[in-house]
Amino acid sequence: MKILVIEDDTTTATYIARGLREEGHVVDVASNGRDGLIAATGGGHDVLIVDRMLPQVDGLSLVKTLRGTGNATPVLFLTAMGSVEDRIGGLNAGADDYLVKPFAFGELSARVAALGRRPQAVEQETTLQAGDLTLDLLTRRVTREGQVIDLLPREFTLLEFLLRRKGRVQTRTMLLEGVWDLSFDPMTNVVETHVSRLRAKVDKPFATELIKTVRGAGYRIDG
Repeated sequence: MKILVIEDDTTTATYIARGLREEGHVVDVASNGRDGLIAATGGGHDVLIVDRMLPQVDGLSLVKTLRGTGNATPVLFLTAMGSVEDRIGGLNAGADDYLVKPFAFGELSARVAALGRRPQAVEQETTLQAGDLTLDLLTRRVTREGQVIDLLPREFTLLEFLLRRKGRVQTRTMLLEGVWDLSFDPMTNVVETHVSRLRAKVDKPFATELIKTVRGAGYRIDG
């Protein structure tokens, strides 16, 4: 496999790269988030091993950016940030696995091998749709019935979150964690307010309602 290691600690990066190369893998190394993002965007890697605390671009932002552009390369977070909240945040950002430092190389190797066995999508998803609503992940443009809909950044993120889970109910807790990256309830109506604003733009001007309220459960987008 071709593996990209994004790690700013030279000793750790060298140790991982040497071990993986001894197993027959081709290994590239990037020492900061910016170079890592460029290398990962270039494609061709089967697995990414990413530290969370990186200079220039942190690991969490790096993975979110990749997933936002439709890059589905399997990601293993390798980090000293090991709390439950940290692990949940990493997985919600789009990582496929999470390993906490200090680590055993044998376990790292086994996890990389498992990720490499996962089937890869032939094409990267660049658009999300529900009925006549289209969200373009590359241009960040939203249209319905051919009309461009201007969304604020948080509204765009909320719509993307719902579209990726089309047909499934998303609870308030799921939305707080997935859209606002909050692992606690701020005891405000932030979710309800943003859903209302989003509906005013993507539903109200049109004949068909896409965003449904599931009473006592949460929200679902149909189409």
